[in-house]
Amino acid sequence: MKKILFAFVFAFLSIAGFAQSTWKVDPMHSSVNFNIKHMGISFVQGRFDKFEGTVVTPGKDLDNATFNFNVITGSVNTGVEMRDKHLKSADFFDAEKFQAMKFESGSITKDKNNTYTLKGKLTIKDVTKEISIPVTYGGMTKNQQGKEVLGFQTKFTVNRLDYNIKYDPTGAGVAKDVDVNLYFELVKQ
Repeated sequence: MKKILFAFVFAFLSIAGFAQSTWKVDPMHSSVNFNIKHMGISFVQGRFDKFEGTVVTPGKDLDNATFNFNVITGSVNTGVEMRDKHLKSADFFDAEKFQAMKFESGSITKDKNNTYTLKGKLTIKDVTKEISIPVTYGGMTKNQQGKEVLGFQTKFTVNRLDYNIKYDPTGAGVAKDVDVNLYFELVKQ
C-alpha cells in the first residue's frame, strides 16, 4: 500500500512540477508600436489598436515558452485618418484581404540576466519569414485584482519590402526599414 501511495504522490508532484501556464495579453497594459523614416528627414510613428496573443510557460520564466500573437492590420493608427486609410489599402497592408499579421514562436534561448532571443515565423500579407528578435523579460507579479501577470518587451526592425509591402520600393519617401516596439503585459489564465 505504501508503494502505491508513494507512486501516486511522486506522479502528482512530477505533473505539478511541469504544469504549464497560459498567459493572455492584457490590451489595457500592452502596445504594438512602429516608426518609419519619411522623406529621409523625419519619422512617422504609429500603432495598432487591436491585437491578441498568448504565451505558454512551463515554469516561472520564459524558458521553453511558446508565443502566438495576432495584430489586426485594419487597426493601424498614425493619428492621421488619410494616412491610415492609405496604410490599410493594397499599397501597404491590404487590410481587407490580409486582416492580421501573425507571429508564432519556434524557440526561445536565454541570454543573460533577463534577456532572451526569440525565434519564430512572422507572417505579413502573403509572406512568412523566420525572424529572430531580442526579448527583455520584466518578470512576474500580481496585479491589483490579485491575478498573476508577466511582462516583456522587444524592439526589432523589419524590411517591409520582404513582406510584399512594395509602395515606394526605392525607400526615398517611405523607408524600407520599420522599427517595431512591442510592450506586453499578460494575465495568467
